[in-house]
Amino acid sequence: MSEHEQFDENLTLFALGSLTGDELTVLEKHLEECAACRRELERLRGDMALMAMSVGGPKPPARARQRLLDAIAREPHRTSLSTRHAWWALAPWYAAAALALLAGWFWRQSDQLSQRVARLESQSAEQQAQLQEAREVVATLTAADALVVPVRAPNTPPQPQGKAIYVRDKARLIFVASNMPALPPQKAYELWLIPVQGAPISAGVFKPDARGSAIVIHPPLPAGVEAKAFAITVEPEAGSSSPTMPIVMMGAGG
Repeated sequence: MSEHEQFDENLTLFALGSLTGDELTVLEKHLEECAACRRELERLRGDMALMAMSVGGPKPPARARQRLLDAIAREPHRTSLSTRHAWWALAPWYAAAALALLAGWFWRQSDQLSQRVARLESQSAEQQAQLQEAREVVATLTAADALVVPVRAPNTPPQPQGKAIYVRDKARLIFVASNMPALPPQKAYELWLIPVQGAPISAGVFKPDARGSAIVIHPPLPAGVEAKAFAITVEPEAGSSSPTMPIVMMGAGG
């Protein structure tokens, strides 16, 4: 048996902190003089660290696990008492690993539950927003002071037509249209609120669907503006700051 092989069996127990007595004293003295055994000791400690981290983190390299198992497998050379001593020395490490594994499982379950709660809260907030929007649409459509303005195009079969429902005090506007002609590329219809005084106010751009239907719901408008009329022009997709002639549809307020 070489000098290094003589100490190989004790290095594993030393790395686990379970070597005692004269064997510990002799090995510590040998480690002071032997760089090769010190390197082997560091490899064993590194392998055990990787095994411990693997309970709650990334899987360790297979070679690290195998090195540690090989080192432990050399222990049967010792007496049965030493073997039992090695087992009891390993027992706290296995217990700690089991607790870490259990803690990791509970952490993953808690994280999954938190993610599910977050998804449900997000869905609930979205549904509440949709419900509030629906309530506001109903409130506009049924408001006693709503101004209902038909918006038409003259003498164009099938005649495009629309209806603007406008609540001045709350700056709420709903516009629906049908039979709208298809648009040229990169163009959109723009709805305009024509006030009693002042310049036209943009009430949003829109494009009709394949059937010529379109709807504008609650575009941003200043509050309290009295509407003289509503008009529609063809504009660039991003909209314009003022109407581009000609006006393709128009309806006067009451």
